[in-house]
Amino acid sequence: MGIVRIQTLFRYFAFFGFLAAIVFIQRFWFVNAWRWIESVERGAWRNVFQGLWIVALLVMLATFFEPFFGRLVPKGPFGTWLTGGARVWLVASVFAFLAYQSVELLGWISHAASGTERSTFDPGRRDAFRYLAYVAGSLPLIAATYGFAAGRLRYQVQRVNVPIAGLPKELDGLRIAQLSDIHIGEFMPRDEIRRAVQMTNDLRADLAVVTGDFVSSHNDPLDVCIAELSRLRAPLGVWGCNGNHEIYAGAEDAATELFQQHGMKLLRQENAELDWRGAKFNLIGVDYQRDFMTRGPSGKALAGIESLVRHDMPNVLLSHNPNSFHRAAELGIELSLAGHTHGGQVKVEIVDHTISPARLITDFVAGLYRLPMTNGNSGKTAFLYVNRGLGTFGFPVRLGVPPEITLLTLRAA
Repeated sequence: MGIVRIQTLFRYFAFFGFLAAIVFIQRFWFVNAWRWIESVERGAWRNVFQGLWIVALLVMLATFFEPFFGRLVPKGPFGTWLTGGARVWLVASVFAFLAYQSVELLGWISHAASGTERSTFDPGRRDAFRYLAYVAGSLPLIAATYGFAAGRLRYQVQRVNVPIAGLPKELDGLRIAQLSDIHIGEFMPRDEIRRAVQMTNDLRADLAVVTGDFVSSHNDPLDVCIAELSRLRAPLGVWGCNGNHEIYAGAEDAATELFQQHGMKLLRQENAELDWRGAKFNLIGVDYQRDFMTRGPSGKALAGIESLVRHDMPNVLLSHNPNSFHRAAELGIELSLAGHTHGGQVKVEIVDHTISPARLITDFVAGLYRLPMTNGNSGKTAFLYVNRGLGTFGFPVRLGVPPEITLLTLRAA
C-alpha cells in the first residue's frame, strides 16, 4: 500500500473521528443541560426549559446533518440566523468543552496532590475551580461570537513574493491577484463580494485568478457570484477553475458558461499562453482533483494534463485542491495556486504548535509551500500558494484565520 494511500485512509478515519468527537461533546452539553433543568424547582419554568431543550436539540441535529442531506431548517431570515447560531455553537462548544475539562482536570490533580478525602477538600478551593471552569468554558463562546460577527468579514490582503528559477526578466515583477472559496450564500452576500472585488482591483494586478468554490450548494446564486467577479479588472484578464462545491452543486458546466458570458475564462483541463512585456508564461487550469471526500471517479492527481505543461516557459497551475501539489512538482509546474482549506477557518496556537481542522484533509493548510521538482527538473523548486478563501462553509466563523485576498509577485530566483 502506497504512502499516499495510507495518508488518505488516515485522513478518512481522522475526519470521521472528528465527527464522532463532535457528537460526544454535544451529548455532554445536552445531558448536563437536561440535568440542570430537572433541578429547577418551579414546574412551569422547568417545562419551558425542557421545551427549549427539545427545540435546541432538533436544530442542532438539523444543522449537523445539513452538509450531508441538504437544508433541513426552513429558509428565511429567522431560519438563516437560527442555523447560523447553531453552527457557531457547534464550533464554540468543542473548544468550550476542552477548556472546561482542562480546568476540571487541574482541580482533580490539585485534589489528588493534597492527599485529602473528597469530603474534606476545601470547599472554597473547590468552588474556585468550579467558577474558573465556567469562565474557561465561556471564553470560546465569546470568541466564536466575535468570529461570526466580525472575524469572517475582516478581509486581509496578503502580499507574497515567489522566487522562480529561470524566470524571464520581462516576467520579473508580474503580479497575480488571487481570490478563492467565495461561497456566496446566506453568510456571504453580494455586497461583500463586491467589496472584496474592489479591494482586489485596488491592487492593480496584472492577472486575476479565482480558484473555485463560487457556491456551497445548488441553492446558492452562482450567476450573482460570477457577475460580481466579472467586475475584476486586470490587463491579462480574469481566469479561474472549478472547486469541489461546483461538483456538489452540479454547477461545473454552468460556471464555465457564465464565465464566458462575462468575458472571463474558466480553465478545465486547458491551458493558455499569456504574453507579458514580450515574454510568455503558461496558465493551466483543472477541475477539482477528486479525493475520498468527493463522489465520482478518482485517480492520480492531474492525470492527462502532461501535454499541457510547457518546458520552454514558466507554468502557473490553477487547481482548487492543494493535494495536487506533489504531482505538479513532478510535472515541472513552477507555481500552483489553490484554495479549498479556508485555512481551517479556526486556528489555535498552543506553545509553538498550530491546531487547525484543515490538517485532517491536507498538509498544505495556508500560505506558501515548496517542493523539489523531479523527473528531469532536479535542482529546481516548485511552489504552491494556498489561499485562505473569502467565505465560510459548515460554520460561519473565522478565528485566527482572516479571509484573504492574495497578491503574488513573481521574482527571478
